[in-house]
Amino acid sequence: MSAGTLFGARVAAGVLSKRVVLASISRERCGLRSPISLSSSNHHFQTIRAFHLSKSLFEVIPFKLSDIGEGIREVVIKEWYVKVGDSVRQFDPICEVQSDKATVTITSRYDGTVRALHFELQDTCAVGQALVDIELAGDASEKTAPSATPSTETLSEPATESPQLPDKETEDFGKVLATPSVRRLAMENKIKLSDVVGTGKGGPPSPAERRETPVQPVTPVVRPRAVSAGEDKVVGLTIIQRAMKTSMSQSNQIPHFVLSDELDLTRLVELREESSKLVKDRYGLKLTYMPFFIKAASQALLEFPMLNAYTDEECEQITYKASHNIGIAMDTPEGLLVPNIKCVEQLSVIEIAAELVRLQDLGSRGKLGTADLNGGTITLSNIGSIGGTYTAPCILPPQVLIAGLGRIQASRDFISCTYAFKRRLNRLFSRLPRFNVDNSIRVGHILNVSWAADHRVIDGATVTRFSKLWRSYLENPATLVLELK
Repeated sequence: MSAGTLFGARVAAGVLSKRVVLASISRERCGLRSPISLSSSNHHFQTIRAFHLSKSLFEVIPFKLSDIGEGIREVVIKEWYVKVGDSVRQFDPICEVQSDKATVTITSRYDGTVRALHFELQDTCAVGQALVDIELAGDASEKTAPSATPSTETLSEPATESPQLPDKETEDFGKVLATPSVRRLAMENKIKLSDVVGTGKGGPPSPAERRETPVQPVTPVVRPRAVSAGEDKVVGLTIIQRAMKTSMSQSNQIPHFVLSDELDLTRLVELREESSKLVKDRYGLKLTYMPFFIKAASQALLEFPMLNAYTDEECEQITYKASHNIGIAMDTPEGLLVPNIKCVEQLSVIEIAAELVRLQDLGSRGKLGTADLNGGTITLSNIGSIGGTYTAPCILPPQVLIAGLGRIQASRDFISCTYAFKRRLNRLFSRLPRFNVDNSIRVGHILNVSWAADHRVIDGATVTRFSKLWRSYLENPATLVLELK
């Protein structure tokens, strides 16, 4: 290499170094703190491209959880739709979150690349916290997504040794020659025959010698204390449990009026059995008793609008609700949720059955939305689908009425009997037997219901009259059909 060529290379290197320094300073001023890579052979052009006046180029910003309304302050991460390194565009789904009121899909507001996920599944994220980091879209060819290799620790529990119990001592009386009476005496006094030297004829110990032998003290066997097979585990409340804690704590401050009653649903059972096949063939629905219970409650509320109401927090005002949005307590995989069927007063029994199937399907998959969970005016809780007869349900504020429905029981079938025998059967079988006018006992299908009302604004007589009307609709389904509008 000539001296001129060497000198020119040094000058070029100096100019390049100066450009790198200037580019670095310019990047600092623009808010870009990532180092400039010169590993490529085309580093001169990389340096020039990195000097950019736009702050959004390659910027990594936190994508925060915004306020999604309805007073929601925190959510639980249920499902991630992206992972580190994925490219996203505006309105692409990022994750699915669940609050105490609804399940919501969070979508992206930016175009870019996901650089970090800040939460794991089932973690709780508060409003304002960053869900993910997104690198805004730029010249993607110059940036390589870092690989995220999560480190996994495997925790192994030490093996717990099973306590060794000492073998029980046994005595072999067969090796010592003795009469049965002596053996029995030895066992009663807990003395080994081998310790006794016999002086009788032939050597066996005599009863007299047996009594003279001192009784040896018996040492009790000390068994080791039982060792626990596992350890206690402390877990935090889920978001559904925290919502239930808040609601039930408020409910506990309300004085409850509780009324229990029973219904003879024999005619309703017959109507359902006659209609179930028709409903299945025509509408593809399995007809249960719940749609009848819901519709009967709505019909009764037309006569008692004060039970379809809200109270304010100080219980200074009561709001009569125009629509009958009847809530149904559901046992879902996420916990207790109470979606409601809107405007039941305008729906038929078939329409109620279809809406109930829809809500049950969403609840089983954890997909109930805010619209399904908000706005309920009264609540029916069907504990009988699991078991039980009577209950003391808790009001869901700001509602003023709730019902707990037990399981339907079938009474026994007897032949006709005298009046005296009927009274004895009443004492024996309590409420279950049902009697015809000729004193014969028939099969009855009995449902127990427990009402709870806010006794600050609802008196017991109102609840009793409402329950009586609701019962008449179900015990005589024809009246329910005749009054439908």
